[in-house]
Amino acid sequence: MSVNETTVTVLGWVGGDISYREVSGGFGVANFRVGTTPRHFDKGVGGWVDSTTTWFQVECWRALAENVRQSVRRGHPVVVTGRLKTTEWVDAEGNNRTKTVIDAFSVGHDLSRGTTAFSKGSPRLASAGSSSPDQESTNAGDESTAPDFATTSDTDPYESRPQAA
Repeated sequence: MSVNETTVTVLGWVGGDISYREVSGGFGVANFRVGTTPRHFDKGVGGWVDSTTTWFQVECWRALAENVRQSVRRGHPVVVTGRLKTTEWVDAEGNNRTKTVIDAFSVGHDLSRGTTAFSKGSPRLASAGSSSPDQESTNAGDESTAPDFATTSDTDPYESRPQAA
């Protein structure tokens, strides 16, 4: 993160198919659109009314791009967090063009709208350090370090706090 970046979080629905491509350097980029439609209660009609949908172009890079490609589909409810990025250029006809996108650093399903299952991705070999590919495939699904929430006590965590005198 840099100083004075504009960071946004958008809750919305994926409005089309995920576009994925690999760029020079061997990493991927995924693009998709997210639409968000505010609703308000209209006393005149006695019910909820949709306002105009706002569309955002989302751009994801590297591991996030691959995870989005495998996990997100058209129509899914998502939460996208990232920085606004504006690109300016002159097109072939000499017109000035501008494009603003959300350069995402986090994308996830909006769990207030449904359920999902999480699967931890395996780290890339380049970032694995000294581990061998065999160790990596053995450890990729290892969840032994994750807490076992099924065995966690159902008691109030504040129950054992000392009481004020």
